[in-house]
Amino acid sequence: MYDPTVARLTYRALLGRRRALILGALPLLLVVISLAVRALAGADDQTAADVLGGLALATMVPIIGVIAGTGAIGPEIDDGSVVYLLSKPIKRPTIIYTKLIVAVAVTMVFSAVPTLIAGFILNGNGQQVAVAYTVAALVASIAYAALFLLLGTVSRHAVVFGLVYALIWEALFGSLVPGARTLSVQQWSLAVAEKVAGGELITSDVGLTTATAALAAVTVLATWYAGQKLRTLTLAGEE
Repeated sequence: MYDPTVARLTYRALLGRRRALILGALPLLLVVISLAVRALAGADDQTAADVLGGLALATMVPIIGVIAGTGAIGPEIDDGSVVYLLSKPIKRPTIIYTKLIVAVAVTMVFSAVPTLIAGFILNGNGQQVAVAYTVAALVASIAYAALFLLLGTVSRHAVVFGLVYALIWEALFGSLVPGARTLSVQQWSLAVAEKVAGGELITSDVGLTTATAALAAVTVLATWYAGQKLRTLTLAGEE
């Protein structure tokens, strides 16, 4: 279910000069802000949780997920080069799974690693805050990559829709409307972080069991449906 050639092409597309600069901008900003906060406020557990929760998990991780997930396949569909890929003797689910693995790996590297670094800068992992948010970023990366890979498969405006979901639904409605929080990848990953931290600094509106089931369901269903849409695209091209 993994094709090295597809993976290499996807990595090349995602880590091209311009996209790599965009992917690296937010992690760099997070680290710089963390250094500034530590210098001004000192090591404070609550401040660390606020920065990692508000900037890293709520903003950086979903935006990087949008870039990696949609960029793994969207440009190929837009410019028609996907037809060349689909003409090869590679199973369509293999293409999707391979692109998902690449998108997840890129999202994790550019979100979870800087989250861990920022956490240690802010409070030296006091009360397991850095590790908890890093784990949350890791599990969120999987769901975001699958969700935005699906968007890249079904829509030519995937980046716009992805940013609307990440910045408006999760960041805005998720913070203002209690009911919206239960349908949020951010809240699901926070439930995992809450379990890891084991204190009161990190809380979620969703229970751990529900959150784990939701994360798994979104990942599996989004991946499966992306494979179905790619199969339909192949048939349309053959006709």
